[in-house]
Amino acid sequence: MQIDALKTLAVDALEELKGQDIAELDVAALTSVTDVMLVASGTSSRHVAALANNVVERAKDAGVRPLGVEGQNGAEWVLIDLGDVVVHVMQPETRRLYDLERLWADLPADSEEEVRGGRA
Repeated sequence: MQIDALKTLAVDALEELKGQDIAELDVAALTSVTDVMLVASGTSSRHVAALANNVVERAKDAGVRPLGVEGQNGAEWVLIDLGDVVVHVMQPETRRLYDLERLWADLPADSEEEVRGGRA
């Protein structure tokens, strides 16, 4: 599945169950692990779990098997690894604490790091 289609599928699944403050982070230049991170908030642990489950179910229905799902037990922060797209669903307090949007925005791109490290 193309990255844009996978991203749309995940965003639609989050919006369907009223995921809040959905943010898209293009991290392709920052890491080789994934290209896009989606971050969304749920209002409670039940809401976070439901949002994450909806993403997983919609992905499976589209023939995409998640590579991993972490954090479902406590549901403060659930991570769904869809390969090219990683989805983080968090309770608002957890999202503020880890501030992934700022963390990833502050990282140097791989190409910048190679230049500074003398590899380029």
